[in-house]
Amino acid sequence: MKDKDFSDRLSAAKNAKQAMTAKFLQRPGSDDPAVVEKRLAREAVSAARAVRTAERDAHAAAAAAEAVAQKERATAQAAAAAAEAAAQQEREAAENEANKAQLELEQKAARDARYAARKARK
Repeated sequence: MKDKDFSDRLSAAKNAKQAMTAKFLQRPGSDDPAVVEKRLAREAVSAARAVRTAERDAHAAAAAAEAVAQKERATAQAAAAAAEAAAQQEREAAENEANKAQLELEQKAARDARYAARKARK
């Protein structure tokens, strides 16, 4: 087995650097049609992604606005139902008061009739 000496290692490193430089220099320039086509394709994909993102954001905003409107409608319906229940309770309370007053009048009339009957018997 042959050991590599310093000059062999230096020439191997120099050859590796030259190979990397040659490979780098073989890359097409920015004005190459293939490079321009790839760049335009990437820009088109980026623009389409931006459009989809904007549509998704608009859809989310519309859904949020609809949810808020639906919540407001539910709140308004609940308030209307509560107001109707309160009005119904007030009507029932007034009706109960009227019935109670009528019952008291009837009881007083019956009591007065009994009193008058008792006075008539004496």
